[in-house]
Amino acid sequence: MKKRILTGDRPTGPLHVGHYVGSLKQRVELQHEYDSYILIADVQALTDNFEHPEKISKNVIEVALDYLAVGIDPKEATIVVQSGVPEIAELTVFYMNLVTVGRLEQNPTVKTELKTKSFNGGVPLGFFAYPVSQAADITAFQANLVPVGEEQLPMIEQTREIVRKFNRLYGEVLIEPEARLSKFSRLVGTDGKEKMSKSLGNVINLSDSREVVHAKVMKMYTDPTRKRATDPGHVKGNPVFTYLDAFNPYERDVTELKVRYEEGKVGDVEVKERLAEVLNTVLDPIRKRREEYADNPKKVLKMLKEGTERGRDVASETLQLVKKAMQVKYW
Repeated sequence: MKKRILTGDRPTGPLHVGHYVGSLKQRVELQHEYDSYILIADVQALTDNFEHPEKISKNVIEVALDYLAVGIDPKEATIVVQSGVPEIAELTVFYMNLVTVGRLEQNPTVKTELKTKSFNGGVPLGFFAYPVSQAADITAFQANLVPVGEEQLPMIEQTREIVRKFNRLYGEVLIEPEARLSKFSRLVGTDGKEKMSKSLGNVINLSDSREVVHAKVMKMYTDPTRKRATDPGHVKGNPVFTYLDAFNPYERDVTELKVRYEEGKVGDVEVKERLAEVLNTVLDPIRKRREEYADNPKKVLKMLKEGTERGRDVASETLQLVKKAMQVKYW
């Protein structure tokens, strides 16, 4: 029996190239090796978008299209819409009794996320407690492995703590998951200041046209200390070279370009042109597949419905085991 793997995304917008190198590429590779579940976390996305549910509803399809476009095969991987699996919400309620408010306050990921949000009326409980919801996501599918970026490691540790406490109190029911880091866990945004994020507007979407990708790349920050193309440039911390390292399959070419840049023998425009072509070479087949699926929305919805139903069957089995262990299963 294959081990299970769980990954997922919040549908707050189309997925971008940071998602691709950070997780999507890895998911495509792992879907044949593991029993793969991919969660479109629309309920979790509502915790900081509750006033605009239409945004989340629209982007569920957009994210599904991106999954299919990069090569996720619904025959190999099960794509699940979170709101279609109410068992996750029930598990969340049970797990809330296993976590203190103080522990959530100290979660590094929560603290970081709160700095990027503007909750004028106070932090919604749903957002504050989303590490517990994420633990329910992972354990509902009894995932053995969860690929994440480095910034998400505290969330996996939170899940592991919940699992250990549950199993200690009620018996060995839940699987304690392991995290797997991707080679590129974070990709800096096109502004060079923050990680790539839809809310910051510093992203290159998987669905962007060739022209849009080129325009965004040409506006990217490089080395602010470099005034002329003949000045020696800095490669370290230079977003353009970070992207080239992530996307150019020919490492030798990137190494030679770095040497020329550091010696002042190549200008920023030429380097950006190279990056734009590299990105578009990667994205061309993705865009083509995305258009094919977008032309048949009923097929995409059918795939989501069937995947969610399969996912719910698994989550229901887990919930019944949990309720039996907690002695709240009466019939």
